Amino acid sequence: MLYLCLAPDQFTCDEEKIFWTLAFFKDGHVVKWSENLFHQEVDTGVFPIQSWVDFEQQFQSQFFPVNAEADTINTLEGSLYYQENRTVDDYLDSFLILASDARYTDPWTLVVKFRHGLKLNVQSQIATMSFGRPADTDPEAWYTAAQRIDQARLANKAFQSTLWSMTVTPARSAPT
Repeated sequence: MLYLCLAPDQFTCDEEKIFWTLAFFKDGHVVKWSENLFHQEVDTGVFPIQSWVDFEQQFQSQFFPVNAEADTINTLEGSLYYQENRTVDDYLDSFLILASDARYTDPWTLVVKFRHGLKLNVQSQIATMSFGRPADTDPEAWYTAAQRIDQARLANKAFQSTLWSMTVTPARSAPT
């Protein structure tokens, strides 16, 4: 869409826009859908989508969820969004997208959901901070605290790995 808006003079008709867009479909379900369109053209002699508006509508009906907000809320009600082996930064990025898509704006709800998905040790460290513990209604403070703890953990892990490699030296044999 961005390219089509930036270079409208590159296309003389909707068919060119559609074919140009289809050329980017390389794998998965979208390739099968694209191939099916061309098979229909071979069978009937007419490409089945005649306008860009129709293309957008058919694409959305094929690949966009019927109710994206409900799907996202269901994800946030489950455990699929949990941090698991990801860094806090990666977890936070995906969490913020989900929260936005679900239209969660209540600060307390955001903190509860974010905290619930964090690794237990990270969320416990934040929850039991004796000084500077973020309020349960301050998501930004929770995000920052989690990032700091994760960065400290990663720095400590790197330090320990270099310390370990420096202390483990191969045994030397005595001269004969």
